[in-house]
Amino acid sequence: MSLESCMILLDNSEFMRNGDYVPTRLEAQQDAANLLVGTKTQSHPESTVGVSAGTELLVSPTSDVGKILNALHGLPIKSNTSDVTASVQVASLALKHRRNKNGAQRIVLFVGSPLTNVEVRALAKAGRQLKKNNVAIDVVAMGELDENEAKLKELVDAANGRSEEGVERTCHLVTIPAGVLPSDVLASSPIVHGGAGGSAFAASAAAAAATGGGDMGGGFADFGGVDPNMDPELAMALRVSMEEERARQERMAAQSAAQPEEGKDAEMTDAPAADAANAAASAAMDMGLSEEEALLQQALAMSMNENEPAAASESKEEESKPAAAPMEEDDEAAAMQMALQMSMQAEQDNKEEAKSGEGEGQQQFQDPQFVNQLLGSLPGVNQNDPAIQSALQNLNQGDKKDGDDKKEDGDKKE
Repeated sequence: MSLESCMILLDNSEFMRNGDYVPTRLEAQQDAANLLVGTKTQSHPESTVGVSAGTELLVSPTSDVGKILNALHGLPIKSNTSDVTASVQVASLALKHRRNKNGAQRIVLFVGSPLTNVEVRALAKAGRQLKKNNVAIDVVAMGELDENEAKLKELVDAANGRSEEGVERTCHLVTIPAGVLPSDVLASSPIVHGGAGGSAFAASAAAAAATGGGDMGGGFADFGGVDPNMDPELAMALRVSMEEERARQERMAAQSAAQPEEGKDAEMTDAPAADAANAAASAAMDMGLSEEEALLQQALAMSMNENEPAAASESKEEESKPAAAPMEEDDEAAAMQMALQMSMQAEQDNKEEAKSGEGEGQQQFQDPQFVNQLLGSLPGVNQNDPAIQSALQNLNQGDKKDGDDKKEDGDKKE
């Protein structure tokens, strides 16, 4: 947008307390004014914006956004109704005495109270005066639409003057339906983006708002209806989310198109079985069988066709089993032999250990020194006791006899 000086005329009458706009008319008006301030100041570095409420000038045209926002949010509600013609004259005087005389001049008028005391002739005269001073005017109608729309249209038409068809109109009228945020409607209106529209935009804006936003902002449909120059991060996030949703819908469409093809393949595989069953049924009818018997024949044919793949798979499994069975039997036999050998070897080792233990015990008891030491270590035992001595002698004699007997047996065998 080109260099422009703009005056925003706010309505602070008692009618702005109504809650037909969320949360109230006054706060919805402030939200829309914030949008306009951001758009005008960011469109050109030298653009200026001023604020007035009724006939009271709050901020003269300036580029200081802080002053403008302070005036918007500190707006009080007054009991008297505003005079639109007097407010427009005050705003035009403020634009006439602006610092930077270059650039276009524009007034944005918010109307939220009924224009009962204003005549149509006075509004038309104010519009022609604005046209004479090269001041464009945009009107935003909020509430009381039945009473105000015709009068505000006369004001806009008088400010536009006689224009040929196809020529861009510089003044616009936008009506905001109840229950819709004004900032959402203005974001896609000619007031923010410029362009043709005039009073005819009112009907289209109302229809778009009533149906939920229309085409999401006209030229900014790719960004979810948000101007990327105003909020690039939000616009990019909306664009990414819209692309993801579009890709998801395309995948769902492709999957739905692939499902009928799979169904056709399944029908093709089931066709031979059905043909065989039908053939069996026709053959049974030709043989003179009843309908019940023909149905039984058809069911048997279908069951046999269904069991053929299972039987083929079972036969393959049985063919593979005999090849693996001999290998398993050989492994079991080898394991049994190894277990038997290990058990026999363990028994032999135990016997040899027992024999060696007995021989060592006998040799130790045959040693007189070992016996004397053993008896001496026992408490209360006398080694020289005649009974102990006689027992030891008898033991030694018995061992000698056993040894002689074994020798005689060996000689006999030889």
